[in-house]
Amino acid sequence: MVSNPHLSAALTCVAIRRLLAGAMARSNRRRRRLRRILAMFQWQGGKGLYMQLNATAPILAVYANPEACLKKDFRVKRSCVVYLVQMLSSPKDHGWGQDIEVLVLLYSLAHGLSLSVVGSAFGIPKSTVHRIIKHVTGKIKANLKTLISLPAADELPEIADGFCQLAKSPVFHRAAGAIDGCHIRIKPPGNEYHKEYINYKLFPSIQMQAICDSTGRFLDVFIGYPGSVHDARVLRNSPIFCQALFPPAGWFLLGDGGYPCLEKPVGLLTPYKVPRGQVQARFNRHHSRARSVVERAFGRMKARWRATLFKALEVSPSFAPDIIACCAFLHNLCIDMNDVLEDAEAFPPEDGDQSPPPAAACGQESPGHHLRNRIAAQLSAPVQMAPHLREHDYIE
Repeated sequence: MVSNPHLSAALTCVAIRRLLAGAMARSNRRRRRLRRILAMFQWQGGKGLYMQLNATAPILAVYANPEACLKKDFRVKRSCVVYLVQMLSSPKDHGWGQDIEVLVLLYSLAHGLSLSVVGSAFGIPKSTVHRIIKHVTGKIKANLKTLISLPAADELPEIADGFCQLAKSPVFHRAAGAIDGCHIRIKPPGNEYHKEYINYKLFPSIQMQAICDSTGRFLDVFIGYPGSVHDARVLRNSPIFCQALFPPAGWFLLGDGGYPCLEKPVGLLTPYKVPRGQVQARFNRHHSRARSVVERAFGRMKARWRATLFKALEVSPSFAPDIIACCAFLHNLCIDMNDVLEDAEAFPPEDGDQSPPPAAACGQESPGHHLRNRIAAQLSAPVQMAPHLREHDYIE
């Protein structure tokens, strides 16, 4: 092979240039990495913060003032914000700080999940707002059981007493909760599954099944089924039903006519579809007084987060259940903190009336008609025996 000195020199120069370019690129990457590490260790208040907030943002000035009311901007009291910050805080937290991230989520729920509105209020990019919402929502979902959980056995008598007061009758002393379904508007996916989300009210939605106690506090939520699915089918596919988790034997839930009247695997008491006589009509009236607490709970939750839940959710259908679960979590938190929304009662309760499913009961289900008939008879029976009836002898 004949060597060419000019070609060898050219190849050598190209190799040297490539080596220098690679060295400079590695140096620049190392320099940027060192700057990031240095910024992360610029400690402020015990946390390494590598992002800077716009301290002149009015919304942050309101939060910094301990005397200012937060309900106008965040729809919750300051005590609720403090609880959320403490519950979600972790020693590994860094970035914007847990309090700012909680404020971003609450502000977004209070203003319809608009990334541009939230970004303008806090002075941060829309992409960052989106990441914060996803991050905090995931943390709340992981801690959902801290505020939404089934009651213990010793708590059931107190819950039942509350339902007796609502129904104005002691015959509901074994009522452990009220169950119903709620439709949350969404923007349906743009694929072949679009029609699956259209409910009987002819708008796209996601189903939220909830069980609440006599105060309207959620005991269990099951979220995610498309709006076209019937309430009874959602129930039959929920863990409460499939695993017979609640209520315990001898207790029952109160549901509307969209559910089957059952004794097993879960006790579920529904009204008479076509009441015959005063006994059945009287039972339906008292049953409705107690059961409607779950509809009021849905109404209160939607009223607090009306900017988000009174219109189609501005998120994907796969992320919508997480947002709805956060709203239910915050609903219970506000009840625990005695955070009452004054204008929540101005909104009517949810209309949950539906026709019963045409399908017959499954083989493992045991109808509860005899239980309903017995309670209806007890409801219409006189509390005290008339004096003239005591004058007769009865054969036992």
